[in-house]
Amino acid sequence: MAANNQQGRSFGLFLVGITTACAGIYGISSGIGKVALAVGLVLLVVSLLKFFKLKSLEGKVAAGAQSEGMKALGVLVTVGGWVVVLFGLHIASGVAGRMIITLIGLAISLVGVIGILPSACNKNAIWKA
Repeated sequence: MAANNQQGRSFGLFLVGITTACAGIYGISSGIGKVALAVGLVLLVVSLLKFFKLKSLEGKVAAGAQSEGMKALGVLVTVGGWVVVLFGLHIASGVAGRMIITLIGLAISLVGVIGILPSACNKNAIWKA
């Protein structure tokens, strides 16, 4: 999660801030909830400022440039499969029709997840160098 102590402390502060802010949102109707929300937001801002001060220690990333178009196509095909599932439930009224449309949508999503996305991301993979 963190490459050095500064990154670890900043990330830890972020986690405490987001947890405190969520607790404050949950209890916003009480006085302590408002205080917790304010403290959580202040901690989030402080962690954001600490993140901006960090210097990268990892060096150059080993992976080359990836095909953005193919990644976008894979995501669109995957989301399109879920859209087919969601809207297919409204198109068919019978259980068998809904099951068939759902299986078609899941197959479309699997083509995006198993077929298109890995091929787009593995073109310049680290182990192929």
